[in-house]
Amino acid sequence: MAPVEDKRLAILDAAASVFMRLGFAATSLDDISEALGATKGTLYYHFRSKTSLFFAVQRRAMELLQAAIEPLAHSDGNARDRLESMAFAHSKLMMEDIGYLRVAGQGLELHLSVRTSQAERIELDAITELRDAHERLYIEVIADGVARGEFRDVDPRIVVKPLFGALNWTSRWYQPRDNETAQDRAALAGEIARFAVHAFLPAVESDVLIAHSEVSRA
Repeated sequence: MAPVEDKRLAILDAAASVFMRLGFAATSLDDISEALGATKGTLYYHFRSKTSLFFAVQRRAMELLQAAIEPLAHSDGNARDRLESMAFAHSKLMMEDIGYLRVAGQGLELHLSVRTSQAERIELDAITELRDAHERLYIEVIADGVARGEFRDVDPRIVVKPLFGALNWTSRWYQPRDNETAQDRAALAGEIARFAVHAFLPAVESDVLIAHSEVSRA
C-alpha cells in the first residue's frame, strides 16, 4: 500500500474509533487528530471536513462488508450454506472491525444535523447505494432458498430487515474480553449465524434442530 493510502487508512481508523466513542455531533477534528497523533493539517490534507471524514468511515464500513460477503453470496452450494456463511462472515467482521461497523450502525441522517453540500449529498447517495447492494445480496440468496424449498415461504425484502437487525446489533452489544482469541470470536460468530439461518428453515426441520439442541444440553 502506498504511503498516502497508509496515512489515509490510519486517519480512517482513528476517526472510526473516535466516532464510535463520542458520536458524530460530539466529535471534533481535534479529537481525531489527537487519537491519530498528528496535526489537524494532516486531516485536512486528506479530508475537507468532519462530515466528509464521517462519510469516508461509512463508505469503508460498507466496502469491508461487501468484500467479505459478496464472494460467499455468489459461491457454489445451496442457499442455506451460503446464507450461514454470509451471516458468519458478517458477524465476525462486526467484532473484528467494530469501530467501523458500529459507526455504520449509527446511521448517516441521524447524526448529520448540519446542512450538507451537493458534493456531500452525492457521496451520501453513493454510500446508500453500497448499502442497498449489500442488502440485495442477502435478498437474492434468501429468494433462492425459498424457490428451492430450503427456506419457508417468506418475502425476502421484508425478512432481510430483521436479519440485518440481528447481525448488525452485534456491533452494539459485543465487547472484546481479556485473552479473547480469534477462535473465540469465530465460535461466537458461528452461534449468531446458526441462529440467523434457523429463522428461515421450514417448521419440521426447525423442530428437529430444536429437539437436537435440547438433547445436547441434557
